[in-house]
Amino acid sequence: MKPTTQPGSSPLKWVKSSYSGNNGNCVEVAVLPDGGRALRDSKDPSGPVLTFAADEFNAFVAGAVDGEFPQA
Repeated sequence: MKPTTQPGSSPLKWVKSSYSGNNGNCVEVAVLPDGGRALRDSKDPSGPVLTFAADEFNAFVAGAVDGEFPQA
């Protein structure tokens, strides 16, 4: 993971989950040209962006599905 404010030179298509409400507290994701993913806070679209290589993001999603990150 690497924080950045500009993940690439081409515009990204940002999407959020269809489960997101209209309260503005959402995480948006975009596919990067190299297959990685970028994440940002929907409340601050011009703010910081976290970028992940494809294998890093896939490992995170697999861990979430497998319950590796229990809620406190």
